[in-house]
Amino acid sequence: MTGRAMGISERIDEEGGSGMAEGFDVRLTRAQERYEQAVFGGDATSLPAAERDLVALEADTALARGRLLHARFLETGVEDAAELSLFERAAQLYREVGDARGEGEALFWVGTVHQVIRQDQATADRAFARARELATEAGDELTLSYVLRHLCFGEQAAGRVEAARELLEESTRLRRKLSFTPGVAANLIGLADLAASDGDRDAARGLLDEATSLAADSGAHGIARWIDEARDELKLA
Repeated sequence: MTGRAMGISERIDEEGGSGMAEGFDVRLTRAQERYEQAVFGGDATSLPAAERDLVALEADTALARGRLLHARFLETGVEDAAELSLFERAAQLYREVGDARGEGEALFWVGTVHQVIRQDQATADRAFARARELATEAGDELTLSYVLRHLCFGEQAAGRVEAARELLEESTRLRRKLSFTPGVAANLIGLADLAASDGDRDAARGLLDEATSLAADSGAHGIARWIDEARDELKLA
């Protein structure tokens, strides 16, 4: 698979984080209210709920911070050792509050660190397998599309091209369903690479042409650069 198709995790989340709000998070407001209710009102029954809210907020923050560090890695090529620990911490906290969706997303990122940064596919596969289970359970099709995309990379690296294609096609189907246009364009790069490896250069060119159109329509300028690089690598310019 081309360097850009395989070597980059392009998480562009149209939903934002797991429950993050604009400005001051409502969970901090509730924590203050419940504190006052306990101290001044003499009713401490809501303290466990406040504590759970703050654990979830900490998980969201760890996940968001880890993703920023991953974006910095993609820009510089230098790993920040805190990235993996942030994702692992997020997964642990989501697990504590019973948030399967959040845990699945965090475990996807754990796998991505091992696959993309540390080149440890075996460890990545274990994280991806659990992330796939959790995302399916939670009905989180966006995270599932990412997991399938990265499982595809592992399958192709192992020489299982048909399995890789099936995974990437299912990821693309989910992204089309979600109208996640930049993500569809990114996946088409990988599908073009698979087509080219089969010797079907016309199909590969057509996939890259569609990817170019989708990237332009969605303002995904970074993905447009990956498409240009793929054309050069595949000699389809």
